[in-house]
Amino acid sequence: MEKLKGNERKVTTGLLIIYLLVITWIIVFKMTFSFKELPHFRNVNVIPFAGSAVINNQIDFVEIIGNVLIFFPFGLYLSMLKPNWSFLKKVIPIAAVSLFFEAIQFIFSIGGTDITDLMGNTLGGVTGIGIYYMLCKLFKEKTDRRINVFASIGTTFVIILLIVFVKT
Repeated sequence: MEKLKGNERKVTTGLLIIYLLVITWIIVFKMTFSFKELPHFRNVNVIPFAGSAVINNQIDFVEIIGNVLIFFPFGLYLSMLKPNWSFLKKVIPIAAVSLFFEAIQFIFSIGGTDITDLMGNTLGGVTGIGIYYMLCKLFKEKTDRRINVFASIGTTFVIILLIVFVKT
């Protein structure tokens, strides 16, 4: 793995900060700007793939896939910023952030706390770590630069979508 240098490290750090702010707004604040608009319920599900993951007696794969996808960039950014960390050392902060989000939802009674979400989010981060390793094999020393370019474009697109979503 290469070590990020100078501006590339700054770009990756900036993208990680933007990413964490966006997922906090999506997961904790439910894409609202007012505390009054937040849901006020507290629900805990400790049985994987039960409760909120089941709708009409069928597993809601869209929600599970969404949880995986939303944490995918976390694994990429963490791998870029901490290339010398072991796999497990990278998984721990991913799982910890997901657990933090679930705990905040429970503490402030703003949504369901669900083990399936924790598992999906962590799997997403792990997938990001795995994809990063594969991209390093493919692109060698150009991996981080290519991820930063792609992530910058993706982040801009997501921010534009969120602005459009909020305005409608």
